[in-house]
Amino acid sequence: MTITPTPLEGCIVITPRIFNDDRGYFFESYNTQSFNKAVGYEVNFVQDNQSYSTKGVFRGMHLQRGEHAQAKLVRVTKGEVLDVAVDLRKTSPTYGQHFSVKLSEENHQQFFIPRGFAHGFIVLSDIAIFQYKCDNYYNKASEGGLHYADPDLNIDWGMPKDELLVSEKDLELPFLKDAADFGF
Repeated sequence: MTITPTPLEGCIVITPRIFNDDRGYFFESYNTQSFNKAVGYEVNFVQDNQSYSTKGVFRGMHLQRGEHAQAKLVRVTKGEVLDVAVDLRKTSPTYGQHFSVKLSEENHQQFFIPRGFAHGFIVLSDIAIFQYKCDNYYNKASEGGLHYADPDLNIDWGMPKDELLVSEKDLELPFLKDAADFGF
């Protein structure tokens, strides 16, 4: 596997080594030893999630606060998404900055987002199946997030904002300047 650091400390893009032959392909999608070596510390994933969405669906920018904060390892098994992380760690030199990467069934890349980040994605293909591992259990009372159209973040979602399908809940999320401290 190839590890590519991003401008946001701790976020990495993982590209697997793919073995192709006349039967198709094979790759190792996850190995605890290799992964922990790549990130530089032990991550214990405890929950796997999957979503199915259609073109233009936006999910995010979500996070879990406090003791329920989550690191995520995300990938796409069908289709293509633009995946985005925003650094919300107050002491980080990249606080308030974001990084985006296209994840697809073709590139088989994975994106690791450590604790202290908001995370979201938009579906660029007709459909997408999105999978992710979390290192902490979901806790409804610890939900938080940022508004996807925050002008200070200026995230280019690759589609006109009026074509995005956004949940009512996500439309009510605050802009970063108006958000309460997330505890990171």
